[in-house]
Amino acid sequence: MDEYICYSCGETHEISPTLWKCECGGLLDLKKDSPKIDVTAWTNYPNTLWRYFEAMPFEKDSKTWESVTMGEGQTPLIILDPLEPDTYVKVDYLMPTLSFKDRGAAVLMAKAKELGVTKVIADSSGNAGTSIAAYAARCNIACDVYLSHTTSPKKIAQVKAHGATIKEIVGTREDIAEAAQKAVGEENTFYASHVYNPYFYEGTKTYVYEIYEQLKEEPDSLIIPVGNGTLLLGAYYGFKELYDNKMIDKMPKMIAVQAANCAPLLNAYEKGNDRAEPVTNKGTLAEGIAIAAPVRSQQIIAAVRETNGEFIAIEEDEILNARTLLADKGFYVEVTTAANYAGYLKYKKSQGEKVIIPLCGAGIKSK
Repeated sequence: MDEYICYSCGETHEISPTLWKCECGGLLDLKKDSPKIDVTAWTNYPNTLWRYFEAMPFEKDSKTWESVTMGEGQTPLIILDPLEPDTYVKVDYLMPTLSFKDRGAAVLMAKAKELGVTKVIADSSGNAGTSIAAYAARCNIACDVYLSHTTSPKKIAQVKAHGATIKEIVGTREDIAEAAQKAVGEENTFYASHVYNPYFYEGTKTYVYEIYEQLKEEPDSLIIPVGNGTLLLGAYYGFKELYDNKMIDKMPKMIAVQAANCAPLLNAYEKGNDRAEPVTNKGTLAEGIAIAAPVRSQQIIAAVRETNGEFIAIEEDEILNARTLLADKGFYVEVTTAANYAGYLKYKKSQGEKVIIPLCGAGIKSK
């Protein structure tokens, strides 16, 4: 059976519905061996992210996911421009709730259902909240979502449509998380956190399993917008599993994009620090990565360094320009995803370098 292990003190814990951090306050990861990947087993499952079910930490005879899935995953990998044949976009906004967060939410809520959970609490800048709300509805699990009062009205409407109870908080992203965590403690219920719960990363890792199948090799670099690091860490874990199984020859570089107005990870990286210090969010259009105090900063920075990656800071005008340029190519994305493409435009790409850019959220979600 899988266990949680504390990233800080190394203490192991039995997996339970109400445990979301160590007694020492440390973050929990899954204590598990790298899965033995059997490619021939993939065809035994539907052509969704559940194709990789046997690489996920579920009992092999578990069927819970079958009633949870909405067909998420297996999004297209497309050459962005014929003039740049080595640059691809993975259109992850073609998901049930129109963002990549469905990868993590589907897996996390399948685990919650398996554990017999009847209510979950989540906090989010928007997309994770809509994903958790949708999959909670799918599981017939009650759901409270803590959001900022400034969250895009379209995202708020989406959360409400799925029947979740919205708790609007006036304050920073960190204030919202604190309010949710307080409620989790008071109600002794499941914290469906895309940051704290390691099962969420078991979903986002499927992003790179798909890339491996679509490219038939590993890319050289991934350019990923980073706030709490749910896609970057998932991608790192996924490639690590492929590498451990000798399916790829090298770990692709993780190129992390942050808004210049809220860049604690970049600041720490440039100073040579192992973890980020909280910053003041000066205000950015890229609400999805406006995280002033990312709790998994140490793991994010380590993943970037280990893969010889880098951090790139993007200004507000560069974000808007990039959104227009992507729309000119046929891709209408939300603002945070545009920051990602802006990062690509600043990245010093070498000749023939295979680069993947995730298109994380659909444009109709933005204000």
